[in-house]
Amino acid sequence: MPAAPKSDRRAVRLFVAAAFAPDAVVTLGEAQAHYVRHVMRLSVGDGLRVFNGRDGEWTATLAAVAKKSCTVRLAAQTRCQEPTPDLWLAFAPLKRARVDLLVEKATELGVAALCPVVTQHAAAERVNVDRLRAIAVEAAEQCERLTVPEVRAPGALAEMLAQWPPARRLYVLDETGAGVPLAAGLDAGASQPCAFLVGPEGGFAQSELDALARLPFVSRVGLGPRILRAETAALAALVIWQSRVGDWR
Repeated sequence: MPAAPKSDRRAVRLFVAAAFAPDAVVTLGEAQAHYVRHVMRLSVGDGLRVFNGRDGEWTATLAAVAKKSCTVRLAAQTRCQEPTPDLWLAFAPLKRARVDLLVEKATELGVAALCPVVTQHAAAERVNVDRLRAIAVEAAEQCERLTVPEVRAPGALAEMLAQWPPARRLYVLDETGAGVPLAAGLDAGASQPCAFLVGPEGGFAQSELDALARLPFVSRVGLGPRILRAETAALAALVIWQSRVGDWR
């Protein structure tokens, strides 16, 4: 078999949900068409890269343009689909700029699922899931991921815990100092699927910590002597996980 063509990393890279096959024609939506034509100023015949989270990454060319849409013609696969680390991030809603940053960077760090969780001391009451999904897509396009993390609808902490799969270890980032160091906790449970839970800026309520402590799949872990903002704590935990048991090894 001939070698797969090399991909030009300077080319525009887009996530599209359609199935891929050689010479298939895929239609871009209005927002992506605007980006391709008016931001990146591509013309018919120009090359780009596309991925759909299932079929790897492909080269393509801009085939046709219309007022509010574009079509691209797929050429060949340049990267096979790779597994995503089996890691979730559950987080209390933050103010807009901070939650946007958290979703962007968590996507870059390989999280498979993002789970907003409503806690007693949450700083924000509403979560714009569509906006967070758009941020995750853009981050995946830019960081060379082959998947986009699932962004789930928000739910109450008690509801999430009641439905939690017991085989998935839940590491709670405990700002009280009662948890074991994160690295030690990871060494003890490195072989199983896991998730991190980070609370709001005001911290977990004591009743929430008590409820978490009673669950067999929960480990309370700490991140050192300094008090970190919620988004900083979450990203620090993801970095530690990736460097010790994830795909950075």
